Formats: sequence, structure tokens, C-alpha cells
Amino acid sequence: QVQLVESGGGSVQAGGSVRLSCAVSGYRWRSYCITWFRQTPGKEREGVAVIGGDDSTFYIDSVKGRFSVSRDSAKYTVYLDMTNLQPEDSAMYFCAFSSAVLNVKNIPPTSLFEAWGQGTQVTVSS
Repeated sequence: QVQLVESGGGSVQAGGSVRLSCAVSGYRWRSYCITWFRQTPGKEREGVAVIGGDDSTFYIDSVKGRFSVSRDSAKYTVYLDMTNLQPEDSAMYFCAFSSAVLNVKNIPPTSLFEAWGQGTQVTVSS
């Protein structure tokens, strides 16, 4: 059974940077897709960045150029590096796992995700 554990959240001032980690366990292959979502109270969950099984990446427009997703295959860990953070980036950030997605050109459909992490909070103050 695949399990995900996010870490790295915290509080930062506007313009600052944070690195989130998503550690994957329970999966023996190194090709998998991780999507990063964020959610604030009262709002829909929003997919912000994804790395496919072939290491292709996709970002939504509001984070393009500021967020970067990468993978350390040996550590079964995917990172989300967030720079120039703004108060509107404040949210609970989740990672989601899919073994079925290789090349990404968009945020994958939620139905393809097999596991979710518990989330890590990022708070950006102005």
C-alpha cells in the first residue's frame, strides 16, 4: 500500500521561499506521478504542479516561474520548491500519487490518484 508523507511547510514572509517534500513508501518502482494540490478553507482543492512518471512537469499559470517540482528517485521523494511566495499561496498543501500517469500536460484527473498525503500547511504573511 502506497503511503505519502509531506513535510516542509511553515510560515514565511511574502517574497520568501519554502521547499515541500513528499516521501513515497510502499511502491517498488521509481516511475510514478506526484501531483501537488493546495486547499484553503471554503475553497475547492486546486492542483498546482505535477511531475509525471517520465519526469515531465506541468504548472498552473499562477505558479509558473515561481514553483518547481522535482524528484530524487533514489530517495523516493518529490519536492516542490516554492519561491517568491505571496499571501494568496497560503494553503494546506497535499501530494497525491498515481502509478498510471507518465507524460503530463495538465493536472491529472482526481480519479487517477491512488494515495494522498496528510498535508502540510504553508502560511505566507504580507
